[in-house]
Amino acid sequence: MKVGFLACPGTLPGTAPRRGDAFEHDLEVAALRPALAARGLELIEIDWRAPLERFAGLGCVLLGTAWDYQDRAPEFVARLDALAARGIRVCNPPDVVRWNIDKGYLAELAGRGATTVPTLWHEDAGLAEVEAAMAHFGADRVVVKRRVGAGGEGQHSFTRGALPDAGWRMGRAAMIQPFLPAILEEGEFTFVFVDGRFSHGVNKRAAQGEYRIQSLFGGREAGYAPAPEDLATAEAVVAALPFTDLLYARIDMVRLPDGELAVMEAELIEPYLYPEQGPDLGERLADALVRRLAVPVA
Repeated sequence: MKVGFLACPGTLPGTAPRRGDAFEHDLEVAALRPALAARGLELIEIDWRAPLERFAGLGCVLLGTAWDYQDRAPEFVARLDALAARGIRVCNPPDVVRWNIDKGYLAELAGRGATTVPTLWHEDAGLAEVEAAMAHFGADRVVVKRRVGAGGEGQHSFTRGALPDAGWRMGRAAMIQPFLPAILEEGEFTFVFVDGRFSHGVNKRAAQGEYRIQSLFGGREAGYAPAPEDLATAEAVVAALPFTDLLYARIDMVRLPDGELAVMEAELIEPYLYPEQGPDLGERLADALVRRLAVPVA
């Protein structure tokens, strides 16, 4: 059986120019391909926007590195629905993507008992919203993010001494959070789960002079063995998700001033899963995928 790995022109090999973080695509494929081959499955890298005929013969697709979907969200979800309608298993499924694509899901997680980073939600944001957020949080620095976004792109960080211009607007649905010093002090913690079970942890730190921890901005990663209480906090987030059959989940967390870990994001769509820090990732995903493929698509 053939398994599709959805990508985009910026991550696929042989395309030019590739994104600065396209090496992560290569690392993930290198972890998956031999593990799948050992189980009789062939991995096919494919642009998620390729003609539907190109998907013929695929029994399953992994969402992979479709890292331009945030600017084409309706088209992306429609494509996943079209693949599912053809009997192709989509991991994670379209209903999961619909729920996870707008970071408003964090409010639902908070309602389910998960500790999340304090957030204000807006249909757009400008100077007034930034100043109001600083007053609301009692913070001298805030971060404005896209509600539908990925990879730290399109973010803005403002301080009381460096506010946006009076005419500045985010120009899209936005979320505003207080800047948490722990990002610079100890970094962000990632917990990777495969088939609901903890696989491995990653500590991600920003480059000098930067606060975003993604490799696209010079961030660096190291393996992380979480303390039992931190792992339990991440497991509680997975338990709070409104889905029980996820192939993978990546829970990104940062420590609040009181020492508790809080959810930054629960990545269920196309997260990079850090195979370098989880050397068994390919085997774990392959085994979990084989179990799913043994059960017909509903």
